[in-house]
Amino acid sequence: MVNFNNDWDKILDGEFDKDYYLKLRQFLISEYKSQKIYPSMYDIFNALKLTSYENVKCVIIGQDPYHGEGQAHGLSFSVRKGVAPPPSLVNIFKEIKADIGVDNAGKHGELTKWAENGVLLLNSVLTVRANQPRSHRGQGWEIFTTEVIRLLNSREKPMVFMLWGADAKAKAQFITNPQHLILTAAHPSPLSAYNGFFGCRHFSRANEFLRANNMEEIDWSIQEEI
Repeated sequence: MVNFNNDWDKILDGEFDKDYYLKLRQFLISEYKSQKIYPSMYDIFNALKLTSYENVKCVIIGQDPYHGEGQAHGLSFSVRKGVAPPPSLVNIFKEIKADIGVDNAGKHGELTKWAENGVLLLNSVLTVRANQPRSHRGQGWEIFTTEVIRLLNSREKPMVFMLWGADAKAKAQFITNPQHLILTAAHPSPLSAYNGFFGCRHFSRANEFLRANNMEEIDWSIQEEI
């Protein structure tokens, strides 16, 4: 039984009893027993645990979790304190500084503060084998995360969707509510950041949208290392 300890418990009630999820669960039980899987099974749903349905202001959709030791902890693009920020996150920080002047460089890469401030950091696939990117694609996670996006789309209170790269942009078809703002750009990885991520100004545009809808803007800074 999955417990989020917030409104997702009621909103996603019944999802974990569906055939696709029961098959996914059996797959995950086998994988966690026989392989090194990231994140920890206790961290898989951290994005939904930290950001309730009602509190979502912005959704940032990643692909699958980081597949290196100690990196993934259930939030897209985030790594725990003490782990060097990966290149994609470094580029996200560069764009934030260029866009709104907030300098997160030299701190850490844990984005828990964003999640608590209303940024749903959701990967399309929520688990991965160590050192095998995309190894859990096609097992059912995509169905689950698409349902999360459908549910968010149906919410009346506006939110911002940031879709970076082809995988994330594929979710745009499920965001049909004109109340919401969809922002698309290239993926922030070093392979594509210079082809349409840098200069996208998504962070200032998101806050402008939230202010225009009488919502508190997002503080894109992260906490200093303690």
